[in-house]
Parts: sequence; C-alpha cells; structure tokens
Amino acid sequence: MSKSEIRRLDREINKTTAKLEAVQRGEWWPLTARERLSMTRALAGGAHSVHKGRSTRGAESRMDSIDSSITARLTAELTALHTEKQRLLSEAAREKAAKKSSGWF
Repeated sequence: MSKSEIRRLDREINKTTAKLEAVQRGEWWPLTARERLSMTRALAGGAHSVHKGRSTRGAESRMDSIDSSITARLTAELTALHTEKQRLLSEAAREKAAKKSSGWF
C-alpha cells in the first residue's frame, strides 16, 4: 500500500464525479459508445415521430431509461472506488499500528 495508490484512486474518484455531474447536466461526453448509440437511436426515433405528427412518449421514456442506467453505472463505479480507497486507508492504518506496537520500549 502506498500513497500513490490512494492518490490514483482520488484522481479516479474526481473524474467519475465529474462524469456523473456532466451526465446530470445532460452532457454526452461521459457516455460509452454503446450508450451514445442508444441515445442517438432514441433521439432519431423521437424526431421521426415528430415528423409523422405522433407522440414522442416512447422515445422520451427510452432516453430516460438510458439516462438512469448511465447514472446507475457511474454511481456504482464511484461507490466501488470509495470502497477501495477505504480498504487501502484501513490497511495502511493497520500496518502503521502494527509497526508502532512492535517497538521494544
């Protein structure tokens, strides 16, 4: 366990948090290629419905479900990173305590 690993995790946490905030603002840059494709298809389907004079309810619900799955993915990733950081910090504290208690005076 080293401080560089914790710093790396902190950087990843910051990146993932920025991605989550961007998705909540409606930006597409944090999306994977598959997610972008799904959103584009739903958007095109909605545009086609508008052109035909129909309701866009189906396309909107598809886009909402894609958005919620993206948010869930990023939240799970963020939770995993926080858990890993906590594990590393606990391990470092345990090593430090063992090192202190092993002194002979």
